[in-house]
Amino acid sequence: MADRVQVTLRVEGMTCDGCARHVTKALNAVPGVFESRVPSWQGGKATVLADTSVEDDALVLAITEAGYHAAVVERRPVKGERHFAGEESTDYDLMVIGGGSAGFAAAIRGAELGARVAIVEAGTIGGTCVNVGCVPTKTLIAAAELCYHSAYNMFEGLPACPPPQDWQRVVAQKDELVARLRKGKYVDVMAIYPNITLIEGQARLAGGRRVEIDGRSYLPSKIVIATGASPWAPPIPGLEEVGYLDSTAALNLPALPESLVVIGGGPIGLELAQLFHRFGVRTTIVEAAPTIAAGEEAEISEALTSYLEEEGIQVHAGIRITHVQKTSSGKAVCGEAEGRPCTFEGSEILVATGRRPNTRGLGLEKAGVQVGQRGEVIVNEYLQTTNPDIFAAGDVIGDPQFVYVAAYGGGVAAENALTGAGRVYDLTALPRVTFTDPQVASVGYTEAQARERGIPLRTAVLPLKDIPRAIAVRNTKGLIKLVAEEGTNRLLGAHVLAPNGGEIIQEAILAIRFSLTIQDLIDTFHPYLTMAEGLKLAALTFTKDVARLSCCAT
Repeated sequence: MADRVQVTLRVEGMTCDGCARHVTKALNAVPGVFESRVPSWQGGKATVLADTSVEDDALVLAITEAGYHAAVVERRPVKGERHFAGEESTDYDLMVIGGGSAGFAAAIRGAELGARVAIVEAGTIGGTCVNVGCVPTKTLIAAAELCYHSAYNMFEGLPACPPPQDWQRVVAQKDELVARLRKGKYVDVMAIYPNITLIEGQARLAGGRRVEIDGRSYLPSKIVIATGASPWAPPIPGLEEVGYLDSTAALNLPALPESLVVIGGGPIGLELAQLFHRFGVRTTIVEAAPTIAAGEEAEISEALTSYLEEEGIQVHAGIRITHVQKTSSGKAVCGEAEGRPCTFEGSEILVATGRRPNTRGLGLEKAGVQVGQRGEVIVNEYLQTTNPDIFAAGDVIGDPQFVYVAAYGGGVAAENALTGAGRVYDLTALPRVTFTDPQVASVGYTEAQARERGIPLRTAVLPLKDIPRAIAVRNTKGLIKLVAEEGTNRLLGAHVLAPNGGEIIQEAILAIRFSLTIQDLIDTFHPYLTMAEGLKLAALTFTKDVARLSCCAT
């Protein structure tokens, strides 16, 4: 049989199901067209199977004469039988490899666009966030924080009761919450979309668009890789032999260790170190960088270090770890600090040195998908890989590895894959939050980053002791630092160390996204006795000493 072509067009102007039928009818009327398909008017996409003699202009003209606008986004040869490419083995327009946040976002967006979607998952549905990441850690952190603050009289600073001990009960409550959210936010959500199919199994790319899943071959039209990332441990001599916990194992310990050495002073290490210390575990943090929270402003790193040490956590930065070894009472992390040997002992070692993309065994090389040095899938600004039919989103493409970024990327990847919309993956004004107590929340440039870019700038730092809300609740631990462009006074960065810092930062996210100035923050009403008022006070700090202002004169 003669060769055929499959042509995909982007169609604009459709507003109802009747429009989709009109476009289909117009395309079927073009001589040489065997079949056309418009899955839904919302999708803005039409796919045509035609003889090779049919030109793109003829298809575009047919749609134009029907009252719509169109552009060809792809033209692909199809050999053999008369069917659409991508339907040789399945009816899937989109196959999403990975059932986490990015994968579900991609699948849902594909379903909304009228596509037939398959999610392939080899493990537990829901991915990192709901199973072993955000949800379990934050609920345990909340339990530890609640018990910690009830254990101490915050007004007098006197112990009221010992730290919490019922670890197993708290872990069981955590597991119940995880199971409930996994079902409610993933399993049940998938059932809402009849055009999404779950395939349980291990997927491997076999070249082109072909995917093999447990011995069966599929040929979807487009693919989104969303396989996430896993905890990574550096190659420290003796670490594997002695044994260690990663973040996943730490959240499921049957019993608490007596003491813990945490390798890594980034967000995960800091959160877990404070969590376990508040459950009564003697905790030590060992960090290679000169400071903990090394990506944050120096003022925040310094203040957070002092607060953790006040709680009794040992913090050691600038440590070059040389090896790990067993001791008579447990395990030891050995290293050097400023050329002098040092040793940190504990019952257990927790490694929190980041996560690496899950790309091993996917067959990416066979599909022509390029990866980076850390195993991350390389994508362009549209989340398209070096194979034009394969897109990727979420932690598998590398940093930043946040669930809200993964969900956003999954939707962008699916829409670009199915419609050729050309949506740019835009991470402007991206916030980050570390759920220590107090929390670290940042958006935009740090002072150092702005200086590296040659931006003339001004900075202002406001301690929480100058914020009425912090004074009223008798918790003045923390600060707010703002970075603004000199001359324009445009806000470039906001950095918060405060209780509920993740809530406070939202206003600054909008300010940076929409290029607002420090005067815009000052001129905006802020309710009195709220922590959000701190952003206005920090903005005033550029020109005034807020300690000398009354609450009514701000």
